[in-house]
Amino acid sequence: MKAKLKKTVVLVGMMGAGKTAVGTALARELGVPFLDSDEEIERAANMTVAEIFERDGEPFFREKESQVLKRLLDGPPCILSTGGGAFLSEFNRRTISDKGVSVWLRADPELLWNRVRHKTSRPLLRTQDPKGTLLRLLEARSPVYGLANIIVDAQAEYSVEEMAGKVQEALEARPDVLERRAG
Repeated sequence: MKAKLKKTVVLVGMMGAGKTAVGTALARELGVPFLDSDEEIERAANMTVAEIFERDGEPFFREKESQVLKRLLDGPPCILSTGGGAFLSEFNRRTISDKGVSVWLRADPELLWNRVRHKTSRPLLRTQDPKGTLLRLLEARSPVYGLANIIVDAQAEYSVEEMAGKVQEALEARPDVLERRAG
């Protein structure tokens, strides 16, 4: 059985939840493109997200993020990974809901910390207490992430492919998003 993706699947959640890795595997499994909104912003700006934050500030970055998300959601169905803060914007949530489906990759704080603690590419964690910052962000953002159309729980023991399978199973419950085809 092959499946046809009818709407863009937008992966949301904290940094370290696995949006890029899981999204890449899911896109490969479904035979659709994988896009990363942060990469698209970097390409358009010819700067890294960290450089944009430093030079222009977070509000400017969030404005560009909304523009890029809208453009990508206007395109053909794909798997789209977003930055951790993208779903916090009501405009972005409405745009995603109108044109796609949101999936929160929910992960516990220790799993997130284990995945991000050695990365230097996370501008929001450039603080005196990066783990405390991560925990505060997770606490503040979780109620908003909980507004996602679908929630899939990450587990440390899941491989990337297993996690992509869990997301695909959740999507199969939504015929408006993923249509099963014989073949």
